[in-house]
Amino acid sequence: MFIQTEATPNPDTLKFLPGREVSPGTPFQFDSLDDSAPSPLAKALFQLKNVSSVFLGADYVAVSKTEAADWAVLKPQVLAAIMDHFMSGLPVVEDSAQGGSSHDDDETVYEGEAAEIVTEIKELLETRVRPAVAADGGDIVFRRFEKSSGIVTLTMRGACAGCPSSTMTLKNGIENLLRHYIPEVTAVEATE
Repeated sequence: MFIQTEATPNPDTLKFLPGREVSPGTPFQFDSLDDSAPSPLAKALFQLKNVSSVFLGADYVAVSKTEAADWAVLKPQVLAAIMDHFMSGLPVVEDSAQGGSSHDDDETVYEGEAAEIVTEIKELLETRVRPAVAADGGDIVFRRFEKSSGIVTLTMRGACAGCPSSTMTLKNGIENLLRHYIPEVTAVEATE
């Protein structure tokens, strides 16, 4: 098994491509060992010292390290853990977790014009933004739209979370895109 690695804009995150599907229907973000219970792969990665988060994309695993860690030491350990996992035949994520929401969308029910705007926002995020951030080992999740202020709230995940350039991506990229196509949008903000 050959696993490729790619740098991401976030120096603390590497993207590992095992050459097979990882989590094709549902991306998952795990931020701690306790959080990783549904995923044998994430659990194995958190057993390594200095792994701070694991993001499972369609065909990649984005692993973030603590600031003090050195990729020269950690990268071979991550490669071994991913290879061991895929050779074991264990699922990436247990079946019971597959039905869960990967996007954790806002539970707000939008009506009328607000519902139309939110549909447009989600469509632009899905077709234009998510593919671009996935290429960098991340994901973006819609949280809410405040019609009165025109503010869209999003969550950055994977390599995008904590990335030094995520603010620029959010403001110069996503905000400009949404404002261009949807005049009701005035600003985009990030939330955890």
